[in-house]
Amino acid sequence: MSEVLSFERVEKEYELDEVLVYALKGIDFSIQKGEFTAIVGPSGSGKTTILHLAALLDRPSSGRILLFGTDSKEISNKEASRIRNKKIGFVFQTFNLIPVLTVYENVEYPALLYSDNKVSRDRIMELIESVGLKGHENKFPSQLSGGQRQRVAIARALVNNPEIVFADEPTANLDHETGEQIITLMEELNKKYGTTFVFSTHDPKIMRRARRLIRIEDGKIVGDEYVS
Repeated sequence: MSEVLSFERVEKEYELDEVLVYALKGIDFSIQKGEFTAIVGPSGSGKTTILHLAALLDRPSSGRILLFGTDSKEISNKEASRIRNKKIGFVFQTFNLIPVLTVYENVEYPALLYSDNKVSRDRIMELIESVGLKGHENKFPSQLSGGQRQRVAIARALVNNPEIVFADEPTANLDHETGEQIITLMEELNKKYGTTFVFSTHDPKIMRRARRLIRIEDGKIVGDEYVS
């Protein structure tokens, strides 16, 4: 396996009401291609911050992040946007679907952002079917359940064949049964396409589904283990 992501002594701080907050403190880990890894810890521990830094949605205060072998400090904002579109999928816990677009159009949208992205209708329909939404492609987000919306978000994240998908608490707004279905879906897509998945959670039942657990508390990694 080849390395797709590496954090080296990464720190992140910001000001909140004129108080300096240390969100991450000396974070070190790497992710290999094809991993199915959970970043776990209580709310406010730094999980989302790690995912945002990894996906080039934010920048570290210090330390080094290597994404696909390139130091994030050498990546311009314009190039970061292009990398996110072509090589990264991101699943937000609030879905972030475009309400005026259908399921099909939401999944297709990332492929339209750059003219060199040529994704066929067959590919889009394959993804919609693979997330269990065949027959729903012409519906709007308002016509879908929370679990169905998250399935659309996952299909959208995969449309450009990303090398890695980050999912921020993908089951947080779902009931337990639906959450289990979403994690099962992610596992199946990981095996089918070989896509690397890194997702955050604080749900013990969801943690057990990961093949690797990176535990974080108060902005520090306190555990890192392969569990299956």
